[in-house]
Amino acid sequence: MEKCNILDVQGLACPLPVLRANKVLRGMAGGDELTVLATDAAAPRDFDSYCKSTGHQLLESSEEEGVFRIVIRKKG
Repeated sequence: MEKCNILDVQGLACPLPVLRANKVLRGMAGGDELTVLATDAAAPRDFDSYCKSTGHQLLESSEEEGVFRIVIRKKG
């Protein structure tokens, strides 16, 4: 059964959102999803690159009122 976690990194600048997400993902089971809430304009691009390099799946990347919502499924 997949589990969804939320990581709020609003107000943090690159590379902190990706570093914090990586730390959380390490403690998650394969197939679990992590929703990241970020305000750094570089976050969508950074997480796209991060997922391509780690094998995690980027499920969603959207923006509403200056907050980016990025959903990642952990590989494996």
